[in-house]
Amino acid sequence: MDAVPHIGEPWMWAAFIGFVLAMLAVDLFLVGGNKAHRIGFREAAAWSLAWFSLAMLFNLWLWWHLKGAYGSEVADVKALEFLTGYLIEKSLALDNIFVFLMIFGYFAVPPEYQRRVLIYGVIGAIALRAVMILAGAWLVQEFHWILYVFGAFLVVTGVRMLMFAKAEPDLASNPLLKWIRRHMRLTPDYRGEKFRVTENGVRTFTPLFLVLVMIELSDLFFAVDSIPAIFAITTDPFIVFTSNIFAILGLRAMYFILAGMADRFHLLKYGLALVLVFVGTKMLIVDFFKIPVGLSLGIVGLIIAGFMFASLWLTRKQSGPG
Repeated sequence: MDAVPHIGEPWMWAAFIGFVLAMLAVDLFLVGGNKAHRIGFREAAAWSLAWFSLAMLFNLWLWWHLKGAYGSEVADVKALEFLTGYLIEKSLALDNIFVFLMIFGYFAVPPEYQRRVLIYGVIGAIALRAVMILAGAWLVQEFHWILYVFGAFLVVTGVRMLMFAKAEPDLASNPLLKWIRRHMRLTPDYRGEKFRVTENGVRTFTPLFLVLVMIELSDLFFAVDSIPAIFAITTDPFIVFTSNIFAILGLRAMYFILAGMADRFHLLKYGLALVLVFVGTKMLIVDFFKIPVGLSLGIVGLIIAGFMFASLWLTRKQSGPG
């Protein structure tokens, strides 16, 4: 268990949730959320930088507050836990992006409609993660041995990712997708950004609703991996929640940055698999040898950076002459 106390007074939870709701409202209603438009690289990069800056400013504020309330030792530990957890969740979110690209490609979603789907996807992901994080924190607190279950699950998942990294999921055979198509009335094509329309007095769903369902379903599966992963860094519910939510808030902007160059990062899945194996192993040996949070941060950073640079280097050579 953590050597330092858990933090997160009620006012801190309320303030953070209020901040998240305010930022989502800004995104939905003040920054083109109601207008269909294609997100360009510059806009996506600006939003990505904004979310990253807000996460770092929050961590700086957290360190400053905890230094005054608990002392510099607790402040240093919690700030490092937040940073490490944020990096791990941000890294694992890359796998979400590859699946999002596959879903949008399969349904031939026009680029100008993707933004709205991802906004609602983020909102659903935040609600889902909140429930899973609180449940996970309670399980870890009540049953310490659950860390071994989480660790073993992550190791197995990471190994499976390594084995099937080249396999392409077959959306056409997805049972949920088949069930929805059999039991729900669907329009033959898109109706702008609408998920449901009324035509000839009959309420009918659009293909964009199917896309939203698949996006939410994919995040459910990825949350099963990412939530246990952060418990390898800290069991503090407030740190787990805030670092996870900040990573999710920046997911949509990161998608539009990488959407046009996903093929350049074809090796990243192997790196993400190794990250899962590493954090799973960290959980399995926690009672025998506790890997320092700073070292975990360095290892995860090196793995992700190494596979990113390797991907770029290989694709550059392949696109060169000869």
